[in-house]
Amino acid sequence: MNNNKKEIIRVENIKRDYVVGEETVHALRGVSFTIYEGEFVTIMGTSGSGKSTLLNIIGCLDTATAGEYYLDNISVRTMGKNDRATLRNRKIGFIFQSYNLLAKTTAVENVELPLMYNPKVSSKERYERAVKSLTDVGLGDRLNHRSNQMSGGQQQRVAIARALVNEPVIILADEATGNLDTRTSFEILTLMQKLHQEEERTIIFVTHNPDLAEFSSRNIVISDGRIKSDTNNSNIKSAKEVLAGLPKEEE
Repeated sequence: MNNNKKEIIRVENIKRDYVVGEETVHALRGVSFTIYEGEFVTIMGTSGSGKSTLLNIIGCLDTATAGEYYLDNISVRTMGKNDRATLRNRKIGFIFQSYNLLAKTTAVENVELPLMYNPKVSSKERYERAVKSLTDVGLGDRLNHRSNQMSGGQQQRVAIARALVNEPVIILADEATGNLDTRTSFEILTLMQKLHQEEERTIIFVTHNPDLAEFSSRNIVISDGRIKSDTNNSNIKSAKEVLAGLPKEEE
């Protein structure tokens, strides 16, 4: 990997144990890797492999039992809950499978949400940044539509705009195409590739779908709490080309 690039994420021998009744479950058994600025990484694994636990630790939603985690050169493991929440809000843009939008609020209001917690951003700037973010994902004409007036693909675009509005160092996507049909999935993938290639965004895409590895620059496979493989992809497929080749939906 190009080491002239800035380190965004470094995990060193991360372990995560859960106590369930009398039993200790070893969800992660010593995971180490570094992700650099501008990488598009897929993290794959079947259900129970440890990938969700890893996602929660990278996303500052959970802490490791042992090992070290650095996000943008800040040590996360020893942080208190409130400091972790602030770091998460400033550094990470989340995209979830279930969109996690507020039902009766407009696209703009949903995208403004992460900026509400930032006292340095005025309400005027918050609105302007939300509009720009929505325009960037192709929803400039849907600013005042409510979540229940939008398709799944449009809702996921709102979620991506919300993830981008804080200008985070990393976008963390959890099964972000899991609920979408093939065509809409490739529309979202095309958008992700555009963010990666044109804006050099750092993206981690957690998925159980092995086909998605062909569209990212690097693929980490996790199995039974350990890294099974970590490979760079020199032949990245274009989601835009696949999308162009898909049959048009019936009107």
